[in-house]
Order: sequence, then C-alpha cells, then structure tokens
Amino acid sequence: MAEPLPYSEKVMDHFTNPRNVGEIINASGIGTVGNPVCGDVMKMYLKIENEIIVDVKFKTFGCGAAVATSSMVTEMVKGKSITEALTITNSAVAEALGGLPPVKMHCSVLAEEALRSALKDYYKKQGKPAPFEDKGHEHQGETCL
Repeated sequence: MAEPLPYSEKVMDHFTNPRNVGEIINASGIGTVGNPVCGDVMKMYLKIENEIIVDVKFKTFGCGAAVATSSMVTEMVKGKSITEALTITNSAVAEALGGLPPVKMHCSVLAEEALRSALKDYYKKQGKPAPFEDKGHEHQGETCL
C-alpha cells in the first residue's frame, strides 16, 4: 500500500473546507479546464465589475489537491483587478497552500489555467481580445494518487 502524500495543513483545510464553491448565474466569465492525464476538471466563474473581480466561484471534480488549489486561487483573486489576477502563477498558488507534493503540482497549473480561461471568456463576451497569451504546458506523466 502506498504511503499517503505529505499534504500541508493548509491544503487539508482547503480540501475539507473549500471556499467559494458553486456557480455564479450570469457570470462575466466562465473557464473550464481539465487534465487528460488524471481526469481533474475545474470550472471557474467570475463576476467582474469595472475590471475588478467582485465574486468568484468554482466547481472541481478531482483529487484533494485539485479542490484545494481551486479553493485557494479563488481566495487569491477575489477583490483583485484583472491585471493583479493575471500575475498569479501556479507556483504562487502552491506556495500559498504551504507547498504541494511534486506529483500534485499539475493541480496548481490547472487552477491558474482555469482562472485564465475564465478571464479569456470575459474578454470574449466583451468583444475584446484577451490582453494575455495562453501559457500552455505539457503533462509529464503525472498521476493522481
């Protein structure tokens, strides 16, 4: 039997008590991303007023790290400007959670991608091009345990 992964207290807290779970009706932007390697799927909803993220919700199907990273990124962006939100990286999400095991870092990548996907949808709905490029990444054989 495999040993349990060494999750921080913050990861466990955000997994067992996730913040901002749910949907936003008439969201300003909605982003859905998934990891073909492990099956995690994240959906993020943003409510944006005057370029400020005034509300954010998520729904995630996946492992504990996927739920925790989704929860943490929502806390990190709520009340922030779009410009500030775009500075949030997967590493910052992982760091805010007290770190993630290496095999779970892809979950923080998905959280960042879900945010960017929702922002891209917001700009599309505004009839404007997104003022950022997709980062893109590759999965290197990670597995969900």
